[in-house]
Amino acid sequence: MPGAAASGRDRGAAGDRDRRLAAFGGRPAVPRELRNPPWPVITDDDRAAVLGVLDGAALVSDTDGETAVSVLERRWAERTGAAHCVGTSNGTTALQLALAALGVGPGDEVIVPALSFIASGLAPLHQMAIPVFADIDPVTFNMDPAAVEALVTPRTAAILPVHLHGHPADMDALNAIARRHGLAVVEDAAQAHGAFYNGRPVGSLGDAAAFSLQVTKNLPTCGEGGLVTINDDKVAETARMTRQFGEVIEPGRDRDYISYLLGWNHKLSAVQAAFTLSQLERFDAYDAARRGNVTAFLARLAELPGLVVPSRVGDVTHAWHILRFRFDPVAAGLPDVRPEAFRVALHRLLRAEGVPVSRYQLLALPEQKVFTDRIGYGSGYPWAAGDPQADAEHPVATQVIADSLTLQKRHLNPDAGLALRHYADGFEKVWANLDMVAAIAKSAR
Repeated sequence: MPGAAASGRDRGAAGDRDRRLAAFGGRPAVPRELRNPPWPVITDDDRAAVLGVLDGAALVSDTDGETAVSVLERRWAERTGAAHCVGTSNGTTALQLALAALGVGPGDEVIVPALSFIASGLAPLHQMAIPVFADIDPVTFNMDPAAVEALVTPRTAAILPVHLHGHPADMDALNAIARRHGLAVVEDAAQAHGAFYNGRPVGSLGDAAAFSLQVTKNLPTCGEGGLVTINDDKVAETARMTRQFGEVIEPGRDRDYISYLLGWNHKLSAVQAAFTLSQLERFDAYDAARRGNVTAFLARLAELPGLVVPSRVGDVTHAWHILRFRFDPVAAGLPDVRPEAFRVALHRLLRAEGVPVSRYQLLALPEQKVFTDRIGYGSGYPWAAGDPQADAEHPVATQVIADSLTLQKRHLNPDAGLALRHYADGFEKVWANLDMVAAIAKSAR
């Protein structure tokens, strides 16, 4: 039967193409339509929430009476267990506002992890304080308490732990250090909405916490936004004044346009708040679906030798905002391949298969030019104001950046399970060709 023979040959050719790496002519493991699941998921309820603000009179946060901003502040304070919440224009201004309200300023030092988004290091600088960088834990990617302790000096005013990628930092150890030395603790929870540490939600574990509502976050807005959670009444009052020109803005009180302290215009838009409030209605359902999808995905990848998947350490609930994978060529049976070269080869081959991995950060924070070149205000302030301590070593942060890749945003959609299954297919296909990976790695510069 000629037809049947031809069909068999076609199936064989297709099978060979499925097994061959996409970088060398094979069929990619991930169909194009699954490479970028949409995030955020925008529904008619979200659109109605935004239009409701546009059709109303409360377009700004200082409108008298209840607004979308004040409702979001109240609801987020309740969820985190904090006494107060202050809405801001973005996550970076949320960090700066928290530091300012706690009195961190010129001449102070703030200990920051060596691996984080640039805003974690810039926020102290905006307060004319000096960021001092502590190395990280190789598993959680959060600041190492022992490294923090070694960096405390009489000039240290605050510790800024980052719950990186959604894994809570070691807050018991960090709070103990802060108590011993009389330091403030500001959580950078920009990537950790919904994460828990020892049964408590992040956002109420220090003196203040900053969240980002940027459109890529687990709890997004339709652009930019931020939230500061605070436990102390006086600090919260200062934060609200600082958010708007140092004025006192209270419901039922006529605005006097008097600046009682140095402030900025860091207000959160009512439109952005309304969008986030609508997303908050579905947050728990999305969060549960994400946990299930990510857990199944990581379980498959954990079977591959030399692939170190992100994990939870201690009694924590991971928010899974970003997934960071480390690569160990020795464990993969490639002892003569350098980790950096292994990562380069895997990056090329996984992307060819349609797996949307990326590097995210190319440098540890202390290696960013703004810090190495002591760029600041005027004639180099705050660096020029005193005698900044010498840069600490950060070998773990440097190595993590060198040997890891990340998956961002694609897994946040609650229906991303199918895409993640195909991503796992892509990883398994590449691991089935480790000899080719090794050849590419050895030829890489």
